[in-house]
Amino acid sequence: MSRRGAVQRKVPCLFVTEVKEEPSAKRERQPFKVLATETITGKAFEADIYNAIPTEKVDGTCCYVTTYKGQPYLWARLDRKPNKQAEKRFKRFLYSLEDCKEFVWNVEEDFKPVPDTWIPAKDIEFSNGNPLPDENGHMPGWVPVEKNSKQYCWHSSVVNYEAEIALVLKHHADPGLLEISPVPLSEILEQTLELIGTHINANPYGLGSKKQPVHLLVPHGAFEIKNPPTLKQSDIMSWFEGCSEGKVEGIVWHCHDGCLIKLHRHHLGLRWPLAETYLSSQPVVITFNRTKYDCDFEPKSLFHHFSNLDGQRFDRLKDIKFDA
Repeated sequence: MSRRGAVQRKVPCLFVTEVKEEPSAKRERQPFKVLATETITGKAFEADIYNAIPTEKVDGTCCYVTTYKGQPYLWARLDRKPNKQAEKRFKRFLYSLEDCKEFVWNVEEDFKPVPDTWIPAKDIEFSNGNPLPDENGHMPGWVPVEKNSKQYCWHSSVVNYEAEIALVLKHHADPGLLEISPVPLSEILEQTLELIGTHINANPYGLGSKKQPVHLLVPHGAFEIKNPPTLKQSDIMSWFEGCSEGKVEGIVWHCHDGCLIKLHRHHLGLRWPLAETYLSSQPVVITFNRTKYDCDFEPKSLFHHFSNLDGQRFDRLKDIKFDA
């Protein structure tokens, strides 16, 4: 599969942002909003944003495929966060607005424990062999998703380690058509993806139901925007509000140097999720020839259900239903 930049750290905003003392529409109990100004950041200019590839920002939870136990594995995002005492110190520092000083972390004592299998994200900085937190006080990282994991059950539902495949949503060869198919984990090795579905982020794409949950992996950068707006804030605002292709959570620009730049609807004070999204309204075909695989898929698994739909087409992604 073709690949674009991987998400291994917090992605910066296209525009310089400012804090408004109003309740956040994105995060409950957050007493402020982070809104975009009309000024493009220096970081975006350095990354040659005008020649970057704009793609749909998909609303899910970030995942990573890399090796574990000698084979390709799906890994779930797990940020290592400060303990209560360290978080209080860090917030006091942030609210003091002392730009002249740098906050000093005690990496060995200030952070909550993580599982032994945890690995830091690739792009974070190190000091004396220890990973350093980012500007938000978090250490982005990953933990492997074990088969039948209870904590990461929706992650584990989209991978089959015996067949070494994952359930992936991507564009079909025919324009305007999506495809759900099993993809060898080896083909998406070292890629980051978004897990979307019934139990992820309140299910903005309307996938599945509580009785029959549906979850899928979407490679980052998979959905290029065909008719993107210019990089003027007013044009982007009009695009979000005025066309079907703009019914997305946001835009992620994939720059030629591997840098990623994003803009979320919330940065412009716009609502998300929407009653109807661009992704969920597109037609989709299922391509799943189970004779290619030596293993038997468990009867209740997504792999079993999707293999029974091989060749079937649905008018909208959110119309997918399995036979009872």
